[in-house]
Amino acid sequence: MNSKITKIVLYPLTFILGSFIFYWLFSTFLPVSVGTSTSQITPTTSSKTTGYLTFEGPKTEVCPIDGEKFTLDEEKIWSTRRPLLVMIENQTDARPQSGLTNADIVYEAVAEGGITRFMGVFYCNAVKGAANKYDVGPVRSARTYFLDLASEYSDYPLYAHVGGANCSGGDSAGASETNCTTDKRAQALEQISKYGWTNQGTWSDLNQFSLSYQACRREPDRTGVTKATEHTMYCSTTELWNVAATRGLTNLTKVNNSSWDKAFRSWSFKADDKSTVSTASTISFDFWGDKAYSVSWQYNPTTNTYLRSNAGSPAIDFNSQQQISVKNLVIQYAKETRSIDEHVHNLYAVIGTGDAIVFNDGQKIDATWTKTARQGRTIFKDKTGKEINFVPGQVWVEILPIGNKISYL
Repeated sequence: MNSKITKIVLYPLTFILGSFIFYWLFSTFLPVSVGTSTSQITPTTSSKTTGYLTFEGPKTEVCPIDGEKFTLDEEKIWSTRRPLLVMIENQTDARPQSGLTNADIVYEAVAEGGITRFMGVFYCNAVKGAANKYDVGPVRSARTYFLDLASEYSDYPLYAHVGGANCSGGDSAGASETNCTTDKRAQALEQISKYGWTNQGTWSDLNQFSLSYQACRREPDRTGVTKATEHTMYCSTTELWNVAATRGLTNLTKVNNSSWDKAFRSWSFKADDKSTVSTASTISFDFWGDKAYSVSWQYNPTTNTYLRSNAGSPAIDFNSQQQISVKNLVIQYAKETRSIDEHVHNLYAVIGTGDAIVFNDGQKIDATWTKTARQGRTIFKDKTGKEINFVPGQVWVEILPIGNKISYL
């Protein structure tokens, strides 16, 4: 009798203890690898409060994405990789997001129903966030117009997302080719396949459904408030780069030994970073009129940056607990086609030409944009036809429907 009681008590305790040890090992050591090419790089300082890495030494190396200067140790890390593009949602329950301040460039456009979505371009700035395990999110689904923009950043850009509109899978967008409710123009997964991003040797598509727990996981209580499942997917940028390396995609595309930036065209950047007398201190606009997604940017002449607010409140990056700030703000007007199918998918014509407004150094510059092909670079020029020089540092591109009103003071 005593033996039976012992077993009844012992087995549950053993299970609980084993589960605890497994969880501790998993959360402590995964993901920890940073790839063979970066394992010898040791940062000078690691911030205990944010998990950010800092590097000491002269900043002599120019980032090809945003023109900012970094140390040689940082350049040694990013030069072994190719740009990583991550879809990050902006539904109110997704806030505060993680990782936006570590992107070199951020694009924002409506995903559906007036709710915007971000695509962060991670390359140089992401190096300082390498200590964070799951440092970017919440990650959401692909959209075709973001694919057009992602195509600017490599022969086979690393594109991280959670599914997307399609007619060949079993998601809510349509279960089969013959019974499809998704407009062909919005079929993101089919386009990804067409571009060769899912082929052996050029498998740059980082759909979360094909990744391990080590790269992406659900964290429903990450921010201290329990969120619905769709708002809880976070990924590790370091592990996403590691996955790409195992597929033969580092700074080189292994199958043809070609560098990712063979055809990449950098934007033009100014030699200095200094404020001038401001002609536009506050920039404000809505997308579809929903005030929950209204945006304002406040110019700070002391730091020569623009501070972002959402719906009247400071937009905070959860990782740093700091308000999002950028050196350059771009308003890019594009033809919008709304709700093209029963899933209310939208289209934005980001290939072609159109009007734009660029804000930097406290100045407003009336501009135009041109993108001649999917893989072509979007080029911004002033009204005289001269290419605009950006301030070295993060660029935020707001894609607005033609005719959308903005105010600036």
